[in-house]
Order: sequence, then structure tokens, then C-alpha cells
Amino acid sequence: MTDFDLGGQVAVVTGAGRGIGEGIAHALAEAGAAVVLASRTAAEIEEAADAVRAAGGVALAVPTDVTDTFSLGSLATAAVDAFGHLDIWVNNAGGAEIGRPLLELKRSEWDECLELNFTAVWNGSMAAAEQMRWGSIINIASMAAFGALPGGGHYAACKAAVISLTRTMAVELAPDIRVNAIAPGIIPTKLRFDAMDVAGLDVEEVAAQVPLGFGTPRDVGSAVVYLASPAARWVTGQTIQVAGGLGIA
Repeated sequence: MTDFDLGGQVAVVTGAGRGIGEGIAHALAEAGAAVVLASRTAAEIEEAADAVRAAGGVALAVPTDVTDTFSLGSLATAAVDAFGHLDIWVNNAGGAEIGRPLLELKRSEWDECLELNFTAVWNGSMAAAEQMRWGSIINIASMAAFGALPGGGHYAACKAAVISLTRTMAVELAPDIRVNAIAPGIIPTKLRFDAMDVAGLDVEEVAAQVPLGFGTPRDVGSAVVYLASPAARWVTGQTIQVAGGLGIA
């Protein structure tokens, strides 16, 4: 279907060295986009970019610290320098240590979480918007944004803020740039399992709460392709829950 064809477009994905970010990069490449993979660990994203190229895609690895404003600006510039333009930007990098109640959370831990999971989304989006003539920005939020997350209140608050920011950016950047978000549910990445282990959660019990079971990075990648594609040309300011039915029962 041509409405889902991303041929000729250039996409940046932060946090693309593994997990959901890597799955997003592969999905965009398979849809035809040239993909710029960004992560702090150079060896990790070089390996991820090699995998995209081995599958027939076009990929460039750019080491990036999303908590550094200059680094994000350089990432956007690198995409344009390499491919001539920038059309899609995915703010995927994020994460936090779970298992510490708010009363026990240090101010430094709060600030670090805010910088990585919220401020970096704003900085990355602004860097992208400065380079885009038109395009799509997609922010990766979390199902944690829609309810209480004992032991992870700092992370949940940041993801809720990302959804609010998405709505405002959608209005301010229209009509040339569409801005949407995706709230993934439980994706079995190493970070996710580590977080559940810290929180003392049983994997099988958690899986039983999801009508469709655990998802995969590819499930999130497919949603990103839709939001980035002409098929979603009249969609902006929205948050799609890609969560297997988590929270509906």
C-alpha cells in the first residue's frame, strides 16, 4: 500500500541501539526510509546499523547523548548532511530505575529522570523542527502515564508530561509537522525484565494481566511506521496505546 511507503524519507531514532528503538529502526527501514540510529554507546548503534544494512536498509549510526542539547542539534544536522533532508524524528530514548518510592527518591535521581525522559523529548523535537520543512515527530511515552506506578512515580510523571507536550507541539507545529505519541505496554526487553525483577513482580503473573500477552519491539515499530506515513496525514496530537489490551479490564 503506497500510503505506508516511506521511500525517499529520512528518519532519526534515538535510543536505537537495542530493544524498542532498534525495532523501530528496522520497521522504518523496511518501509523504505533511510534511518539514522542514535545512542550513547557507539559500538551498540554501529552493530544495530549494520543489522539494518544487512537486511537491505540504509542506515547511519550517530553517537548521541540526548541529555545534551548540542548533541541533539548535531544529530539533526548529521541526518541532513548525510541525506539532504529530515522527515521523521522518533524520541525513543528513555528509562529509569524502578523500585524506589517517591519519599526515598533523591533529588538527583528525579532530575536525571526528568532530563532523559522529558526534557530530551522537547530538545530533540525542537532540533528536528528546525531542520524539517515538513514531517512527523513521534514521541515514545508509556502506559505508565495513565495510572499510578508505585516505585516509579518519577518515570510515570515524565511519560504523562510527554503526552501533554505532544498535544501542544501538535498545535504549534501544524500544519507542516505532525506530532503524535505511542504508549507501549509490556515489551520483553532486558530493561523491562530488570525493572520487574527489582519491583518483585512475577513475569507470568504480569503477562496474565495482558489480554494479548507481551508485545515485541516490532509491534511498536509498526505503529511508528503508520504515524510517520501518508496514511496518518490527518492524525496529529494523538497517543496510540500499543499495549495488547493492558488496562482495559
